[in-house]
Amino acid sequence: MDPHLLRTFVTVARRGSFSAAAEELGYTQSAVSQQVATLEADLGLALLRRRPVEPTRAGARLLEHAEPLLLRLRAARADVLRAEAAPSSRLTIAVSPLAVTPDLAVRLAGPPRLDLTIRATSRDEVAAVVASGEADLGLVDGVAAPSDPLRLPDVGPLTTLGVAERDLAVALPEGHPLAGRAGLRLADLVDALWLQTPLCPVERLRDIAGDGFRIGLTYTGDDLHTVLRLVAAGHGLTLLPADSPAPAGVPLVDPRVVHRVELLHGTLTGHAQRLAERLRQ
Repeated sequence: MDPHLLRTFVTVARRGSFSAAAEELGYTQSAVSQQVATLEADLGLALLRRRPVEPTRAGARLLEHAEPLLLRLRAARADVLRAEAAPSSRLTIAVSPLAVTPDLAVRLAGPPRLDLTIRATSRDEVAAVVASGEADLGLVDGVAAPSDPLRLPDVGPLTTLGVAERDLAVALPEGHPLAGRAGLRLADLVDALWLQTPLCPVERLRDIAGDGFRIGLTYTGDDLHTVLRLVAAGHGLTLLPADSPAPAGVPLVDPRVVHRVELLHGTLTGHAQRLAERLRQ
């Protein structure tokens, strides 16, 4: 399949409109229609219904393959160009919500002074942003067993290395019956209400300790202050790094899991390589 045709199909499906896709891609609407028709002719299947514009069953299956394929192509292009790029002191680092620990923030400020841009993105997107060349380096965080790598999407040949691990605590509201404990077991909290947030997905808790963990409220943002306010108001518990300013944080003592941060990068040269070495210290 021609990747240009595939990209046009994905854009039409995502925008739900041939005209909107044409505007985004810089083509005429008739050119977009022709490209989708050519792809359908190549496969011998209808991929899009026209009114309304939405994927057919075959189109939905193709979309499952298309995004990873297009990302791998962008990653290959970025990797080749990165290897031949002239060194630059202007660097972009993609970071997930809690990836910049106090220690890593200090390492980012070390000499030589660089023109850094910190690009905030979701955990699931950090690897894709780095692989596609939109960022020079990535820092992604998550909950894991000590020294265990995070579960990251396969987006191409990226190097990953753990650069920080911190203990976790259960964030409780002030006055909670368990707030005075010296430590808590996750298994003892399976029947409690929990916040469903990108910072600590309930599904990850279930992976660690089994079923349970009822969702009291779902917050789709990643602002730590908002999460802390929701905890303080009694909407649910959550896990956060132990040094977070939780209303009443109690150390998690069992199972032994940590807040882990990993550094992601492709081929590195110049200042990007030196910064990566500093972050790995």
